[in-house]
Amino acid sequence: MPPTSEPIPIRTDLVIRPAPADHQGNSYTKSGAGQSRHKHTRSSYSESSPLVSRNNSLSFRPLKRSTPSPDKTIAVINASGRQAASLIRIATAVGYKVRAQLRNLEGVIATEVSTNPNVAVFVGELYIRKKPDDKRDVTANAHIPGISVNQDLISSLFRGAQLAFINTTFYGNELQIGEAIADTAKRAGVHHFIYSSMPDHAAYNPDWPSLPLWAAKHKVEEYIRKIELPATYVCTGIYNNNFTSLPYPLFCMELKADGSFEWQAPFHPDAKLPWLDAEHDVGPAILQLFKDGPSKWNGKRIALAYEHLSPLEVCKAFEAGVGVPVRYKRGPIEVKVKIPEGYREQLVALEKLFSPHNEDPKDQPPYFGDIELERGCPESALALWEGPRGLGEYAQEIFPLEEEANGMTWMFGEEEEPVNGHDYANGDYQDEAEDGDDDSIDEGLVMRGLKRDEEEWLA
Repeated sequence: MPPTSEPIPIRTDLVIRPAPADHQGNSYTKSGAGQSRHKHTRSSYSESSPLVSRNNSLSFRPLKRSTPSPDKTIAVINASGRQAASLIRIATAVGYKVRAQLRNLEGVIATEVSTNPNVAVFVGELYIRKKPDDKRDVTANAHIPGISVNQDLISSLFRGAQLAFINTTFYGNELQIGEAIADTAKRAGVHHFIYSSMPDHAAYNPDWPSLPLWAAKHKVEEYIRKIELPATYVCTGIYNNNFTSLPYPLFCMELKADGSFEWQAPFHPDAKLPWLDAEHDVGPAILQLFKDGPSKWNGKRIALAYEHLSPLEVCKAFEAGVGVPVRYKRGPIEVKVKIPEGYREQLVALEKLFSPHNEDPKDQPPYFGDIELERGCPESALALWEGPRGLGEYAQEIFPLEEEANGMTWMFGEEEEPVNGHDYANGDYQDEAEDGDDDSIDEGLVMRGLKRDEEEWLA
């Protein structure tokens, strides 16, 4: 679908989520030493969420004075990604308008965004192929001849926007796109530009390798500072939402024959890592930054992570949530499905940075590169938003729902059936991993299942 310079008029009465206080479903807890799964009534968000313990029950809140809706518009790119969708969901709920770029209109999150009455949608890629029949992978971290920036779409997106939340991805030349977005925001007079950045580890220690996708974001951040755009930079921790029993690399929570889960990664089992529930907690934190404004946050970097857990602690929290044993296995990153070239480069560098052969947890580089930024976890994030969803709660309440949406049935005590024709549990993935002729290779990793299709996973 070609990019549009005007919003797409798509509106329905689709209800994306039920009212939390009335919603009940199935959850799973341990039952004695056997740790077997069984169904029971899942606690509602009003009963078990940290929102209650940290933010007081709605029953005890005093009446608030009526306030006018915010007269501000936020420009957002990659709106089907978890970070952007989280912000759009909460910002529009309190009255902000959003101008959102979507790569396409496929999938549940794209549907949610495009049917939101407070969102103007612009459909198209942030890059342009000089030759429409060019099917090359556009995710490699380098200049790609014949691929340019879609300046018309970017200019249309920022028309009338006072605020911006930008999370660039590896589709097209990320540095060129990031610089073009920053230049356009400055010309448009954006008051506050929030950029989802990440570190270039080599900038902090020459012995550490750069992670290509993060290094590109680091360069975009440097450019934004150079042009003196009023901006704030958030560095997000590892998404709780990355875990899946699908054989995706690095965060596969593999379902074993005995009903337990195993997570294999190169991280030292005792070294702390920052964690974030992107879907639940990015939006409230970014909204608070917008409310405070650049007078408080201009030029600041913030570690957006609400828990600092080692892989062993992660598995313990996950085990408490799903109610079955969860084991951590330290080992290399296994790639069993087709992935974009840019992500493949990232994984190779990540395994060098967080080497599985490092024996001392103190020698593992800090996830954010900057040790001071890392030490701010989770206090800096909690200063923005005090009601995060922890990993244990995510594993209990949300992981089974996402797994079901991907076509899995383990949460019902059933044998797994092939998903979209692939019996992943029995190794039916080799053809998909090795076939390089698929025209959709640059689409990256998407969630596909009985209730979900084409949802971007990495953003």
